[in-house]
Amino acid sequence: MINLYHKISKETSKNITQLYSTSFSFGIKLLDKSIHDAIYSIYGFVRLADEIVDSFHDYPKTEMLLEFKEETYKSIERKISVNPVLHSFQMVVNQYSIDIKLVDKFLQSMEQDLDDIHYSNDAYKDYIVGSAEVVGLMCLKVFVNGNETLFKNLEESARRLGAAFQKINFLRDVKADYQELGRTYFPGVDLDKFTRIEKLKIEADIQDDFKYALEGIVKLPTSSRLGVYVAYRYYFSLFKKIKKISSDKLMEERIRVPNTKKLYITFESIFQNRFNWI
Repeated sequence: MINLYHKISKETSKNITQLYSTSFSFGIKLLDKSIHDAIYSIYGFVRLADEIVDSFHDYPKTEMLLEFKEETYKSIERKISVNPVLHSFQMVVNQYSIDIKLVDKFLQSMEQDLDDIHYSNDAYKDYIVGSAEVVGLMCLKVFVNGNETLFKNLEESARRLGAAFQKINFLRDVKADYQELGRTYFPGVDLDKFTRIEKLKIEADIQDDFKYALEGIVKLPTSSRLGVYVAYRYYFSLFKKIKKISSDKLMEERIRVPNTKKLYITFESIFQNRFNWI
Protein backbone atom coordinates (compact mmCIF):
# COMPACT_ATOMS: atom_id res chain seq x y z
CA MET A 1 0.00 0.00 0.00
CA ILE A 2 3.01 2.31 0.32
CA ASN A 3 2.99 2.78 -3.45
CA LEU A 4 -0.53 4.16 -3.20
CA TYR A 5 0.67 6.69 -0.62
CA HIS A 6 3.55 7.67 -2.91
CA LYS A 7 1.04 8.28 -5.69
CA ILE A 8 -1.35 10.27 -3.48
CA SER A 9 1.53 12.44 -2.26
CA LYS A 10 2.68 13.23 -5.79
CA GLU A 11 -0.89 14.01 -6.86
CA THR A 12 -1.27 16.38 -3.91
CA SER A 13 1.75 18.41 -4.98
CA LYS A 14 0.52 18.37 -8.58
CA ASN A 15 -2.91 19.70 -7.54
CA ILE A 16 -1.28 22.48 -5.50
CA THR A 17 0.81 23.52 -8.50
CA GLN A 18 -2.12 23.54 -10.90
CA LEU A 19 -4.39 25.50 -8.55
CA TYR A 20 -1.82 28.09 -7.55
CA SER A 21 0.08 28.73 -10.77
CA THR A 22 -1.22 28.39 -14.32
CA SER A 23 2.12 29.63 -15.67
CA PHE A 24 4.24 26.96 -14.03
CA SER A 25 1.61 24.30 -14.70
CA PHE A 26 1.75 25.03 -18.43
CA GLY A 27 5.53 24.92 -18.34
CA ILE A 28 5.71 21.65 -16.41
CA LYS A 29 3.39 19.93 -18.88
CA LEU A 30 5.98 20.64 -21.58
CA LEU A 31 8.76 18.91 -19.65
CA ASP A 32 9.42 15.25 -20.30
CA LYS A 33 6.80 13.20 -18.48
CA SER A 34 9.49 11.39 -16.50
CA ILE A 35 10.27 14.54 -14.49
CA HIS A 36 6.76 15.95 -14.04
CA ASP A 37 6.27 14.53 -10.54
CA ALA A 38 9.64 15.79 -9.31
CA ILE A 39 9.02 19.39 -10.38
CA TYR A 40 5.45 19.34 -9.06
CA SER A 41 6.86 18.10 -5.74
CA ILE A 42 9.41 20.92 -5.53
CA TYR A 43 6.76 23.51 -6.34
CA GLY A 44 4.31 22.02 -3.82
CA PHE A 45 6.90 22.26 -1.06
CA VAL A 46 7.83 25.83 -1.93
CA ARG A 47 4.19 26.88 -2.25
CA LEU A 48 3.18 25.39 1.09
CA ALA A 49 5.99 27.17 2.95
CA ASP A 50 5.12 30.42 1.21
CA GLU A 51 1.46 30.07 2.15
CA ILE A 52 2.32 29.76 5.84
CA VAL A 53 4.08 33.14 5.89
CA ASP A 54 1.85 34.93 3.38
CA SER A 55 -1.66 33.72 4.16
CA PHE A 56 -1.99 32.22 7.64
CA HIS A 57 -2.40 35.61 9.34
CA ASP A 58 -4.98 34.48 11.90
CA TYR A 59 -2.85 31.56 13.03
CA PRO A 60 0.49 31.13 14.86
CA LYS A 61 2.64 31.44 11.74
CA THR A 62 5.98 31.40 13.53
CA GLU A 63 5.19 28.15 15.33
CA MET A 64 3.70 26.60 12.22
CA LEU A 65 6.72 27.44 10.08
CA LEU A 66 9.03 26.01 12.75
CA GLU A 67 6.99 22.80 12.80
CA PHE A 68 7.04 22.69 8.99
CA LYS A 69 10.80 23.18 9.01
CA GLU A 70 11.39 20.45 11.59
CA GLU A 71 9.12 18.04 9.74
CA THR A 72 10.93 18.80 6.48
CA TYR A 73 14.26 17.67 7.90
CA LYS A 74 12.70 14.64 9.58
CA SER A 75 11.03 13.58 6.34
CA ILE A 76 14.30 13.81 4.41
CA GLU A 77 16.14 11.80 7.05
CA ARG A 78 13.40 9.18 7.51
CA LYS A 79 12.47 9.12 3.82
CA ILE A 80 8.79 9.37 4.71
CA SER A 81 6.28 11.87 6.13
CA VAL A 82 2.61 11.87 7.08
CA ASN A 83 2.41 15.23 5.28
CA PRO A 84 1.88 14.28 1.59
CA VAL A 85 3.61 17.41 0.28
CA LEU A 86 6.68 16.82 2.41
CA HIS A 87 6.63 13.15 1.53
CA SER A 88 6.71 13.85 -2.21
CA PHE A 89 9.40 16.51 -1.68
CA GLN A 90 11.70 14.24 0.33
CA MET A 91 11.46 11.62 -2.40
CA VAL A 92 12.86 14.16 -4.86
CA VAL A 93 15.56 15.38 -2.47
CA ASN A 94 16.76 11.84 -1.85
CA GLN A 95 16.41 10.57 -5.42
CA TYR A 96 18.28 13.47 -7.03
CA SER A 97 20.74 14.11 -4.17
CA ILE A 98 19.62 17.71 -3.71
CA ASP A 99 22.03 19.47 -1.37
CA ILE A 100 20.41 20.04 2.03
CA LYS A 101 22.03 23.49 2.06
CA LEU A 102 19.61 24.53 -0.68
CA VAL A 103 16.69 23.50 1.54
CA ASP A 104 18.28 25.33 4.50
CA LYS A 105 18.63 28.53 2.53
CA PHE A 106 15.07 28.43 1.25
CA LEU A 107 13.58 27.91 4.71
CA GLN A 108 15.75 30.71 6.07
CA SER A 109 14.23 33.11 3.52
CA MET A 110 10.73 32.02 4.58
CA GLU A 111 11.61 32.85 8.19
CA GLN A 112 12.56 36.36 7.08
CA ASP A 113 9.03 36.86 5.72
CA LEU A 114 7.56 36.41 9.20
CA ASP A 115 8.61 39.96 10.10
CA ASP A 116 7.98 43.33 8.47
CA ILE A 117 11.28 44.28 6.95
CA HIS A 118 12.83 46.91 4.71
CA TYR A 119 15.76 45.29 2.94
CA SER A 120 19.29 46.65 2.57
CA ASN A 121 21.07 45.88 -0.70
CA ASP A 122 22.96 42.92 0.80
CA ALA A 123 19.87 41.54 2.57
CA TYR A 124 17.87 41.87 -0.66
CA LYS A 125 20.44 39.87 -2.62
CA ASP A 126 20.57 37.24 0.12
CA TYR A 127 16.78 36.94 0.17
CA ILE A 128 16.71 36.47 -3.61
CA VAL A 129 19.21 33.63 -3.23
CA GLY A 130 17.09 31.87 -0.62
CA SER A 131 13.63 32.46 -2.00
CA ALA A 132 14.34 31.94 -5.69
CA GLU A 133 17.83 31.00 -6.79
CA VAL A 134 18.05 27.84 -4.70
CA VAL A 135 14.65 26.72 -6.00
CA GLY A 136 16.04 27.03 -9.52
CA LEU A 137 19.00 24.91 -8.46
CA MET A 138 16.71 22.23 -7.00
CA CYS A 139 14.94 22.03 -10.34
CA LEU A 140 18.25 22.00 -12.20
CA LYS A 141 19.30 18.96 -10.17
CA VAL A 142 16.28 17.16 -11.62
CA PHE A 143 16.89 18.44 -15.14
CA VAL A 144 20.51 17.24 -15.34
CA ASN A 145 19.68 13.90 -13.65
CA GLY A 146 23.06 13.33 -12.03
CA ASN A 147 25.27 15.07 -14.58
CA GLU A 148 27.34 17.20 -12.19
CA THR A 149 29.44 18.76 -14.95
CA LEU A 150 26.32 20.06 -16.68
CA PHE A 151 24.92 21.21 -13.33
CA LYS A 152 28.03 23.31 -12.66
CA ASN A 153 27.95 24.77 -16.18
CA LEU A 154 24.30 25.80 -15.87
CA GLU A 155 24.25 26.77 -12.19
CA GLU A 156 24.64 30.51 -12.67
CA SER A 157 22.00 30.61 -15.44
CA ALA A 158 19.53 28.75 -13.21
CA ARG A 159 20.21 31.21 -10.41
CA ARG A 160 19.64 34.17 -12.70
CA LEU A 161 16.38 32.76 -14.06
CA GLY A 162 15.07 32.18 -10.54
CA ALA A 163 16.13 35.69 -9.58
CA ALA A 164 14.37 37.21 -12.60
CA PHE A 165 11.13 35.38 -11.78
CA GLN A 166 11.26 36.53 -8.17
CA LYS A 167 12.01 40.17 -8.97
CA ILE A 168 9.11 40.24 -11.43
CA ASN A 169 6.89 38.77 -8.72
CA PHE A 170 8.02 41.59 -6.43
CA LEU A 171 7.07 44.19 -9.06
CA ARG A 172 3.77 42.50 -9.90
CA ASP A 173 2.81 42.15 -6.22
CA VAL A 174 4.37 45.38 -4.97
CA LYS A 175 1.01 46.83 -3.90
CA ALA A 176 -0.10 43.79 -1.89
CA ASP A 177 3.34 43.18 -0.36
CA TYR A 178 3.59 46.76 0.85
CA GLN A 179 0.02 47.59 1.82
CA GLU A 180 -1.14 44.21 3.13
CA LEU A 181 2.04 42.50 4.35
CA GLY A 182 4.19 45.49 5.25
CA ARG A 183 7.10 44.34 3.07
CA THR A 184 9.45 46.45 1.00
CA TYR A 185 11.83 44.19 -0.88
CA PHE A 186 13.58 46.72 -3.12
CA PRO A 187 16.46 48.37 -1.20
CA GLY A 188 16.45 52.15 -0.92
CA VAL A 189 13.00 52.49 -2.51
CA ASP A 190 10.26 54.47 -0.76
CA LEU A 191 7.08 52.90 -2.12
CA ASP A 192 5.04 55.88 -0.98
CA LYS A 193 7.04 57.79 -3.58
CA PHE A 194 7.89 55.06 -6.07
CA THR A 195 9.51 56.92 -8.96
CA ARG A 196 9.99 56.18 -12.64
CA ILE A 197 13.78 56.24 -12.21
CA GLU A 198 13.65 53.64 -9.44
CA LYS A 199 11.39 51.41 -11.54
CA LEU A 200 13.76 51.68 -14.52
CA LYS A 201 16.75 50.62 -12.38
CA ILE A 202 14.88 47.53 -11.17
CA GLU A 203 13.84 46.69 -14.74
CA ALA A 204 17.42 47.01 -16.01
CA ASP A 205 18.54 44.54 -13.36
CA ILE A 206 15.82 42.07 -14.38
CA GLN A 207 16.66 42.48 -18.08
CA ASP A 208 20.26 41.52 -17.32
CA ASP A 209 19.10 38.42 -15.42
CA PHE A 210 16.89 37.35 -18.31
CA LYS A 211 19.69 37.74 -20.86
CA TYR A 212 22.07 35.56 -18.84
CA ALA A 213 19.37 32.99 -18.07
CA LEU A 214 18.49 32.44 -21.75
CA GLU A 215 22.08 31.51 -22.51
CA GLY A 216 21.68 28.60 -20.09
CA ILE A 217 18.21 27.56 -21.18
CA VAL A 218 19.40 26.69 -24.69
CA LYS A 219 21.98 24.31 -23.15
CA LEU A 220 19.46 22.34 -21.08
CA PRO A 221 18.73 18.70 -21.93
CA THR A 222 15.87 18.21 -24.39
CA SER A 223 13.78 16.73 -21.58
CA SER A 224 13.52 20.13 -19.88
CA ARG A 225 14.47 22.82 -22.40
CA LEU A 226 11.00 23.50 -23.85
CA GLY A 227 9.20 23.64 -20.50
CA VAL A 228 11.76 26.01 -18.99
CA TYR A 229 11.77 28.16 -22.14
CA VAL A 230 7.98 28.51 -22.02
CA ALA A 231 8.10 29.57 -18.35
CA TYR A 232 10.81 32.06 -19.32
CA ARG A 233 8.61 33.43 -22.12
CA TYR A 234 5.56 33.74 -19.84
CA TYR A 235 7.50 35.79 -17.34
CA PHE A 236 9.19 37.85 -20.02
CA SER A 237 5.76 38.68 -21.44
CA LEU A 238 4.65 39.78 -17.96
CA PHE A 239 7.83 41.81 -17.66
CA LYS A 240 7.11 43.65 -20.91
CA LYS A 241 3.62 44.57 -19.68
CA ILE A 242 5.04 45.87 -16.42
CA LYS A 243 7.62 47.97 -18.28
CA LYS A 244 4.86 49.72 -20.23
CA ILE A 245 2.98 51.06 -17.21
CA SER A 246 3.91 53.84 -14.80
CA SER A 247 5.22 53.29 -11.28
CA ASP A 248 2.04 54.92 -9.95
CA LYS A 249 -0.22 52.50 -11.79
CA LEU A 250 1.88 49.56 -10.58
CA MET A 251 0.97 50.58 -7.04
CA GLU A 252 -2.73 50.47 -7.94
CA GLU A 253 -3.23 47.16 -9.75
CA ARG A 254 -1.75 43.68 -10.23
CA ILE A 255 -0.59 43.10 -13.79
CA ARG A 256 -1.45 39.75 -15.42
CA VAL A 257 -0.88 37.93 -18.70
CA PRO A 258 -4.18 36.52 -20.06
CA ASN A 259 -4.41 32.77 -20.69
CA THR A 260 -4.97 33.40 -24.40
CA LYS A 261 -1.56 35.07 -24.56
CA LYS A 262 -0.01 32.19 -22.64
CA LEU A 263 -1.45 29.71 -25.14
CA TYR A 264 -0.04 31.73 -28.03
CA ILE A 265 3.38 31.78 -26.36
CA THR A 266 3.16 28.03 -25.76
CA PHE A 267 2.43 27.12 -29.37
CA GLU A 268 4.99 29.58 -30.72
CA SER A 269 7.63 28.15 -28.36
CA ILE A 270 6.82 24.58 -29.42
CA PHE A 271 7.34 25.62 -33.05
CA GLN A 272 10.63 27.40 -32.27
CA ASN A 273 11.91 24.43 -30.28
CA ARG A 274 11.02 21.94 -33.02
CA PHE A 275 13.13 23.85 -35.53
CA ASN A 276 15.92 24.71 -33.03
CA TRP A 277 15.13 28.44 -33.20
CA ILE A 278 15.37 29.05 -29.46
